[in-house]
Amino acid sequence: MLPIISLIVVLIVSMVVVRVATVALTLTGLSRDLSRFQARSAFTGAGFTTGESELVVGHPVRRRIIMILMLLGNAGFVTVISTLVISFTREVDPESWVGSIWTRLGLLFGGLFILILFVRSHLIDEWMSRVIKWCLKNWTSLDTRDYANLLHFRDEYAVSELKVHGRDWLANNPLSDLQLSHEGVLVLGINREDGSFVGAPRGKTRIEEGDTLLVYGRETNISELDTRRRGKKGEHKHIKAVAEQTTIEQHEDPDQPT
Repeated sequence: MLPIISLIVVLIVSMVVVRVATVALTLTGLSRDLSRFQARSAFTGAGFTTGESELVVGHPVRRRIIMILMLLGNAGFVTVISTLVISFTREVDPESWVGSIWTRLGLLFGGLFILILFVRSHLIDEWMSRVIKWCLKNWTSLDTRDYANLLHFRDEYAVSELKVHGRDWLANNPLSDLQLSHEGVLVLGINREDGSFVGAPRGKTRIEEGDTLLVYGRETNISELDTRRRGKKGEHKHIKAVAEQTTIEQHEDPDQPT
């Protein structure tokens, strides 16, 4: 039974390691979902897309976190596999073999079931995240600014990336003509196709085909903007989005001028 118990302990430790890495990546400025995906990808060795890998490789702290995860992940998988093999292949009394194998399977699946419930618990997740964040802030030199709270990632607000294609409503227009701020969408930066970056772009900045925009606003507004195409329909959707945003702003702040 000891090998199976050891296996469950290894899985619990692995889960904690990934959770710590997720919170650590979040503290460097990545979103929670992206941090979780990056941590699990690095720990399992599954890999991730080029665009997302650049977010890690280009940041020294994130790169160090991912490197540690890769080392721990490789060691962890070897331990899990070897422990599982030893548990089910070691010699047992032939007369009690059937009972022994079912006992081991029951212990294994029972432990995994409890572990899954533990992982899926929102209360435990929130508690662990708070404890880990407190420890990282007080015992490490990570960049501990809480970007989610600074940008108010609540009430459907989010930072997202928009890839600009040739037929998009955004393509080949200066920001001053697009008037995205009237829709409640702010362009924080632009990743050009040649690899250059434009931070805090102004009205004269032109959106080109192939650009990737870093935008902030309501998720519904950003999602609609991402699918908007040029032409009369696109202009109509822009006018409609501006009207909806005006209504929202008046509801949130009735004293502002119309």
